[in-house]
Amino acid sequence: MNEEVIKNTVVTLNYSVTDPEGTLVDAGKDPIVYLHGGYDDIFPMIEEALQGKKIGESVTVKMQPNDAFGEYDADLIEIEPRSSFPKELQVGMQFEGIPERGSEDDMLIYRVTEIADDRVVLDGNHPLAGTALIFTCTVRAVRPASDEEISHGHVHEHGGQCD
Repeated sequence: MNEEVIKNTVVTLNYSVTDPEGTLVDAGKDPIVYLHGGYDDIFPMIEEALQGKKIGESVTVKMQPNDAFGEYDADLIEIEPRSSFPKELQVGMQFEGIPERGSEDDMLIYRVTEIADDRVVLDGNHPLAGTALIFTCTVRAVRPASDEEISHGHVHEHGGQCD
């Protein structure tokens, strides 16, 4: 069965992601499985490049920051009092929060980037914001999506029920 990547198929990809200098950003240890056809399960540029591909075919997509995780936004840096955080705080820890000029709909994941005596620096940017990326993938499997997957707009593990 040599399925083609078309709308409403579930696609499994082996992949890797590098920056323009060739530094590995994501080794793709686990394959990506997504619902093809404009469901926002994968970056649109990648989905467009995969349209019509068959099992075993590969694509390489070069994405500028705006095509991937966006430009770096200095306004997403927050400085908070150290007393607002747990005692066991480390650089790299993540917390959910709302930007200073945002609403509950703007919930972000903030990473701790610096800890000083009385303050903590948090960064609400995605770690890859501002980075151009090169996404290389090979189509490993393609199957028709179930009616339930299509109606829910995402893949269900093993084609099964939603949790």
